Amino acid sequence: MDQVVERPSAIEPAGAGGALYGLMAEFPSPETLVAAGRQVREAGYKRIDAFSPFPVEDLSEALGFRDQWVPWLMLLAGIGGCVGGFGFLWWCTAVSYPLNIGGRPLLAWPSWIPITFECTVLASALTGVLGMILLNGLPMPYHPVFDAPGFERASSNSFFLCVEARDPRFDREKTQALLASLGALSVSPVEQRK
Repeated sequence: MDQVVERPSAIEPAGAGGALYGLMAEFPSPETLVAAGRQVREAGYKRIDAFSPFPVEDLSEALGFRDQWVPWLMLLAGIGGCVGGFGFLWWCTAVSYPLNIGGRPLLAWPSWIPITFECTVLASALTGVLGMILLNGLPMPYHPVFDAPGFERASSNSFFLCVEARDPRFDREKTQALLASLGALSVSPVEQRK
C-alpha cells in the first residue's frame, strides 16, 4: 500500500520561534541533492550541510568537506605513542631497574619493538576516535534541524540541504530563491530554540 506523504508548500514563511539557524531545502533524489550541493558550493556558500537516509557518493566532495584535523592528530599521537613507549621501556630497563643478565646490553631495543608498535597504534587509534567524536561536536542530543518541517523523513526517504545563516554570503531572500531554483520540493526556515 502506497503511503501518501503530504509535502509542505514550495516556500514557507518563518515562524515566530527563535533566531534563524538557516534554510532547509528538501530534494526528491540523491542525484538532485548532489547537484544542488555542488551548485550551492559554487555560488560561494561555505556553511552548508546535507542529510540523507543513506550514504550518498560524491556528496561530501560536492559540499567541500575535507577531513583536515583527525589525520594530523592521529599522526602526532602515533609519534607520541612511539616515543612514549620506547622511552618508558628504556627508563624501566636502563635507568630504574637495570639488570645485566648474560651480557645483554641495557639498551636492548630489538626486544622493545612489539611494545613500541602497540603503543603507537593504541595512541593513534584512541586519538582518532576521540578526535572524530569531539570535532563532530558529539554528543549532540539536539540540533536545530530536528525541528525543520518534514525532517523526520530524512531517515527514511527524503534528502535535505541546509544553508546556515552564519554563512558570510547568506541573504535570506537570495538563498531561498537559489534553493528553490535548484529543484527543491520545499524550502523552509530552520529556527533555533530560545
